[in-house]
Amino acid sequence: MQEWEKIMDERFGYDNIIALATSENDRPYVRSVNAYYESGSFYMITYALSDKMKQLEKNPVAAISGEWFTAHGTPENMGFIGKEENRPTAEKLRAVFGEWIDNGHVDFSDENTIILRIKLTDGILFSEGKRFDIDFTKVYG
Repeated sequence: MQEWEKIMDERFGYDNIIALATSENDRPYVRSVNAYYESGSFYMITYALSDKMKQLEKNPVAAISGEWFTAHGTPENMGFIGKEENRPTAEKLRAVFGEWIDNGHVDFSDENTIILRIKLTDGILFSEGKRFDIDFTKVYG
């Protein structure tokens, strides 16, 4: 495992608030979201009919920013969180987001409650005076 991979896991491998940027009609939109990082991707639970999802469907590029980290990525709507094929990811996210997930904000019976994956393509990470220019596609495909 490379040094930057360890840093990414330590820094983002739990419930984090990150900035997620999308765009529509050449206008950027940024919002804070709860996200979890694993193996070159950020995962979040969101609503399929939200503005962010509409923007990502029209323009499938995203940018992420977190603690001394910025990256670009490709969005993937994994679909309804309750789909059988999403079970392993959904269970992991339920555990990671356990502090707030059952507070009524997420309706697990609504088929518009989805898992959004941002598969990172490239990024820059800073840690202890070092800069890591990362090509996620070389490591995670």
